[in-house]
Amino acid sequence: MSKKTPSLMVQGTTSDAGKTAIATGLCRLLQRRGIRVAPFKPQNMALNSAVTIDGGEIGRAQAVQAQAAGLEAHTDMNPVLLKPNSETGSQIIIHGKVSGQMGARDYHAYKPRVMPYVLESWQRLQQQYDYLIVEGAGSPAEINLREHDIANMGFAEAVDCPVILVADIERGGVFAQLAGTLALLSESEQARIKGLVINRFRGDPSLLTSGVKWLEAHTGKPVLGVLPYLKTLYLEAEDSLNLQSNVPNHALFNVIVPRLPHLSNHTDFDPLRLHPQVNLQFVDITQPMPNCDLIILPGSKNTRNDLQALQQHNWHKKLQKHLRYGGKLIGICGGFQMLGKQIHDPEGTEGLAGSSHAFAFMDFTTTLHQQKQLKQQSGILNLGDGKKTPISGYEIHTGISTGKALKQAAILFDQHADGAFSNDHQVLGSYLHGLFDQTSACNALLTWAGLEQAETPDYFRLREQGIDLLADTLEQYLDLNFLFKNINYS
Repeated sequence: MSKKTPSLMVQGTTSDAGKTAIATGLCRLLQRRGIRVAPFKPQNMALNSAVTIDGGEIGRAQAVQAQAAGLEAHTDMNPVLLKPNSETGSQIIIHGKVSGQMGARDYHAYKPRVMPYVLESWQRLQQQYDYLIVEGAGSPAEINLREHDIANMGFAEAVDCPVILVADIERGGVFAQLAGTLALLSESEQARIKGLVINRFRGDPSLLTSGVKWLEAHTGKPVLGVLPYLKTLYLEAEDSLNLQSNVPNHALFNVIVPRLPHLSNHTDFDPLRLHPQVNLQFVDITQPMPNCDLIILPGSKNTRNDLQALQQHNWHKKLQKHLRYGGKLIGICGGFQMLGKQIHDPEGTEGLAGSSHAFAFMDFTTTLHQQKQLKQQSGILNLGDGKKTPISGYEIHTGISTGKALKQAAILFDQHADGAFSNDHQVLGSYLHGLFDQTSACNALLTWAGLEQAETPDYFRLREQGIDLLADTLEQYLDLNFLFKNINYS
């Protein structure tokens, strides 16, 4: 019989209820106490992904949770990842590698064939760690998705994992959320839930006392804690639901990112969003483009489709005007591909097969292939200033670019070069995600773009502070003795 490792699953009454944050905080709590803990999410749907130490691709949230646990991210931590590339279809990634493309209906029927892959990863983690913190997806009470479920109770029942249920009081109706979700579960699923958590409460918790007592009496489940709203919390988001559009601020360095229909890996811009000298604006591509110092074309899960959307709203002319007035332009991954002359997709890798004329700011073309490039990389920035600024990040793309412009690369790695840097020093493109994550690299790029005396905060330290804040908050407000009866918390 395989080893039965203690585990706890965090499920939510809705998406964005706080599952990711609580699972992250629990990983850090256990790691602080010397417990070998690992995160796990059976199935994730996100356009925000990370490259793992074993050369695969997982949801970004599990990479953050791995950091909280003091680990390198591994594909077993998120064995199934769905990356939407249309309104009804997704790229299916299993054990870090692309398995194919499917519509929602076909994938629903396919899920029983996916569960063995989930259990393989689970069993491997059980053999390596003392405790597993599991994150659910969406809500366990989504009736239309209950059959063949592998993301919530279907998984918890299969591996006999206890569950806590989290609800977000900011959304309103928190008691209905919790009581209603429980009412829609089967008896065995209800029994599996060991306690309830109310998240993001503002104000005096004593105001909830009568409601909490009613909830406990009505459901028979203890409320394990009322967690406060953390105004200063920074944690990398799972997906791009909350990208805010600031207004131009002429006292700061203004950076624009067009909000593409299939924008991916938006955490590339978190260091700029948190930068005290920078005003980052996610701009609706259908609206007028405000004046700015730097425009960044982001990654995309459907590059030709997003390129067409930009072209339909005259972004080629907007970008030309920006450059004519001395602004700078960066393209990352799919955004880099848009800077060239053409993008070819002969196999229909991201959508319909065909070719698209790109913005032609540099002399190269890109051809998309089914095989994805997944690499963690470290190298040297090549900005033409003679400095050797170190930079690291990850590549996660299907395109291969060729052409004269690539002879003047933007980044130099040990074995090859990456991206391109225009002769007029106004346009830069790269496949590397995480361009701004390191302090020195961010300073160098912002200085190139025109910010004088750039002073970038330590982004890794900011992430660590966010994780520690979560752990401290759970320590103060959650009944950990009830949750972890087999671990000494005295």
